Amino acid sequence: MTQHLEGDWLELATAGGNTILVLKAAHPRARRLRLTVTTKGARVSYPHGTHPAQVSAFLRSHAEWLEHKLDELNLIVKPLPPLRLGHPCCFPLRGEMVALDWAEGAYPKIEPHADGLTLVVPRPHTRALPIARGLLASHLEALIRRDVSRWLATYVPQLGLAPTSLRIRPMKSLWGSLDTRDRINLDLALALAPPAALRYVLVHELCHLKVRNHSPRFWVQVENLFPDWREQRDWLRQRGAILKAELDRLIADVAD
Repeated sequence: MTQHLEGDWLELATAGGNTILVLKAAHPRARRLRLTVTTKGARVSYPHGTHPAQVSAFLRSHAEWLEHKLDELNLIVKPLPPLRLGHPCCFPLRGEMVALDWAEGAYPKIEPHADGLTLVVPRPHTRALPIARGLLASHLEALIRRDVSRWLATYVPQLGLAPTSLRIRPMKSLWGSLDTRDRINLDLALALAPPAALRYVLVHELCHLKVRNHSPRFWVQVENLFPDWREQRDWLRQRGAILKAELDRLIADVAD
């Protein structure tokens, strides 16, 4: 394999004949080399002063893993069209493809209907697109909170433990997390997935209230609460990159 610098990118030629572009970035707080892969591509970060040869060797040692992860993301064959004011489109919602259309009104709102959603935005249209993105983000969060509140009423008594709070926001690579204060974080993109996939992620994080690792004891706990967890985990692995890309085009730079 050969590799050479080209601006802020590293070009890595793999044994399989593929060429991978990796964004390189020195980070002031980095303590080690780190390689990440998202729907936007691969990135290697490293401490200031790291010799280029070290970065090169690090990438070569992770080339097979990197190629595998990027193969998974090739489920996205071409970039998704951007959300455009007044232009209808389709997107996944709760595991089903639905229509998104537009209308004018006195104040901004979302109107759910049998085939999908209508974004109602007022004139003038100078701020209509950011407003529409904010409406979508709020609507998706409300859908997740509605489901989660119903499921918590079942699972909390079974566990004998409850999270201290719930935060829903876009997450780059994770679907959920449990912090040291027992707060659950869920990815907003889960509103686009089938409810069963959202339910699996919730159960996963709830079980971390009892077991803070992924030992066999943890998975027994997950199995007890949600026997179909494997199917939903596999669904997210296969379709997750597309969901995260769909969320990104719908809400773009709406604040977390």
